[in-house]
Amino acid sequence: MTDLTEALDKVLHLATLVGTDLTRFQHESGLTASRAHLLWVLGAVGPSTQQSLAAALGVSARSVTGLVDGLVASGHVTREPHPTDRRATWVTPTVPGAAAIRELVESHEHLARQLFGHVPADQLAVFIATLDDTITTFARLMEETS
Repeated sequence: MTDLTEALDKVLHLATLVGTDLTRFQHESGLTASRAHLLWVLGAVGPSTQQSLAAALGVSARSVTGLVDGLVASGHVTREPHPTDRRATWVTPTVPGAAAIRELVESHEHLARQLFGHVPADQLAVFIATLDDTITTFARLMEETS
């Protein structure tokens, strides 16, 4: 095994572990990854239009409509008239939605501390730079094959 294939094998193993954890999260929370991501964005930017959520998530307006429909049905968000644009709908977290957002943020920070809290700052900086390069390269390769 070369260093290159060993690195790829470790990335694939990490992807499998992350996928398993995501499946566990979905089962425990009742939220799909896409709905959790939408809540995450709402937590970061506050109440938003569906159009701005679609842009932030990099998905179509139709996809956001489906996600918001599901989150309205589960009681995580409401649709309200936009305060200044009568053509737009304002997506706002409910009390349970805000609690879910807080839990997402707290669990994210907790996992980051568990995974990387012991890693020296200089090693973490190199790891982050390597991940950035890997993500950029992989995204380019994906674009070339589509």
